[in-house]
Amino acid sequence: QVQSVESGGGSVQSGGSLRLSCRASGYTQSSYCMGWFRQAPGKEREGVARIDRNGWTMYADSVKGRFTISRDNAKNTLYLQMDSLKPEDTAMYYCAAKSYQLACNTFLSFANWGQGTQVTVSS
Repeated sequence: QVQSVESGGGSVQSGGSLRLSCRASGYTQSSYCMGWFRQAPGKEREGVARIDRNGWTMYADSVKGRFTISRDNAKNTLYLQMDSLKPEDTAMYYCAAKSYQLACNTFLSFANWGQGTQVTVSS
């Protein structure tokens, strides 16, 4: 069964840090473009960061300089280090994968979505 399992969410105060993890099951993350997304209540889902098979990374402007996406191929796990968190970062965070046959230059066409992990940042 192909799935992604996110963990590491929680409640922190503004300025704090969290590290999210996404463990892949049924597929090898290193063969995919991987991405982190988030959805706040009443808002559309938005792309946060993505990493391609070569380790090239891209970030949304809202998180650039504060978030870092990385992967551990040996553990088949994707990470999102989130520093200097702000209340507007509060959302459900999801990871997803995009086939290597598709370009990793957009936040479109991702699949293998996980159930998400909640991040809440208080002021």
